[in-house]
Amino acid sequence: MKQVPDTRYARTPDGVYLAYRAIGHGPFDMVAPFDWMGNVDVLLDTEPTTIGMVEAMGAFARLIFFDRRGTGLSSRDVPPPNLETVVADCRVVLDELSIDRPVVFGFKAGGSAGVLLAATHPERVRSMIWYNPAARSTWAHDYPWGVGPEYVERSERAILERWGTAEYGPAMNAAERLPSGISGHLADDPDELLGMLSRHTATPDVALQMQRNWYETDVRAILPSVTAPMLIFSHGPDHAQAEYVASLIPHADLITVTSDRDRPVPSDATRVLDPIREWLGAPAPVHDIDSILSTVLFTDIVDSTATLAERGDRGWRELVEEHHAIVRAELARWSGLENDTAGDGFYATFDGPAKAIRCALEVVDRVRELGLEVRAGVHTGECTMIDGKIGGLAVSIGARVAATARPSEVRVSQTVKDLTAGSGFTFDDAGEHELKGVPGRWGLYRVSK
Repeated sequence: MKQVPDTRYARTPDGVYLAYRAIGHGPFDMVAPFDWMGNVDVLLDTEPTTIGMVEAMGAFARLIFFDRRGTGLSSRDVPPPNLETVVADCRVVLDELSIDRPVVFGFKAGGSAGVLLAATHPERVRSMIWYNPAARSTWAHDYPWGVGPEYVERSERAILERWGTAEYGPAMNAAERLPSGISGHLADDPDELLGMLSRHTATPDVALQMQRNWYETDVRAILPSVTAPMLIFSHGPDHAQAEYVASLIPHADLITVTSDRDRPVPSDATRVLDPIREWLGAPAPVHDIDSILSTVLFTDIVDSTATLAERGDRGWRELVEEHHAIVRAELARWSGLENDTAGDGFYATFDGPAKAIRCALEVVDRVRELGLEVRAGVHTGECTMIDGKIGGLAVSIGARVAATARPSEVRVSQTVKDLTAGSGFTFDDAGEHELKGVPGRWGLYRVSK
């Protein structure tokens, strides 16, 4: 069973309990204060995008999240905090964990607390990463990226009338601007999840005050005072705001990743997290992979002994060399990896079954030019990494599938057929077979173009 880190509490000098969670095992401590929409249990356990990105980041950093006072699982019977209080509470959580100089991570306007912490307590900050920075949230004549008064009015009305319901998102046009504590693509029903997260974050009156604090905050004046190294990471279609913010910070590095969305999803992990890891100087992640899903292809020459007797040793050697050249050319064409060659047969692996089938069909056709026929078998399954090579039961199954094939025939397992729907192949039922050494009976199919 997957272990979920405990949510714990740190007590402030004025008696407020702050809920926090520490996740990951990397060499860096990274504190990531939520903005105002957050609940360490709900957001970190149920929101799939957040879970995926946090798990990926946890490979190179221990991540510390906490709920602001008045919200989430922290004490609710207290006034909503201003930015200074958030910074003080952040220090309490860091002290509870005996963390001296963490990396501070901020998301959009939620980075304001990190900026204040870095500027006022430089001895407590190793460095800061500001993702899609927003130095303020509302429009100004010298800050054109903020929201206008109409949006502010609409969002306040949404809190008062729709907070905690699935109608909250549409009421504030959430598809265009989600609150900065939420990391984007929210599962299958973003409106329902946003409503659920909102009611788990705060009551409407607290949410309204938190949002007003958010809209009234502008940290541009203190940006030149940040002496810690700062990474400004801009992810999205436009980087003008990030470039402007970076220009105000003395030791800022700017990294841009152009995308049609400005919030990360799990498929963005490599493009987003690798530059961050490299900037921090974290070692490359070591993946202890002992199994991998792979497609295996086996081929062998039909009646090779008879052909050898007919051609003689020299003629056979020349024929085999031509055969090998054809197979290797097709492997290169279809991105196959040659794993082994045993006399007159090949064992190769592919990252997709359609590529393996196309490679096999091409090999079958081309070797006929040499007066040869081959049989081929394809199977997709979980393979084991043994001394850097792919092995295991799935490989044995692929070899057994090939052994059932007739001359100039490509046979595949049911798994391969199920994974290649829409690829343009024709599958003819080849019946059920017992595969030597493999439990059960296996449905196999002949493949043609």
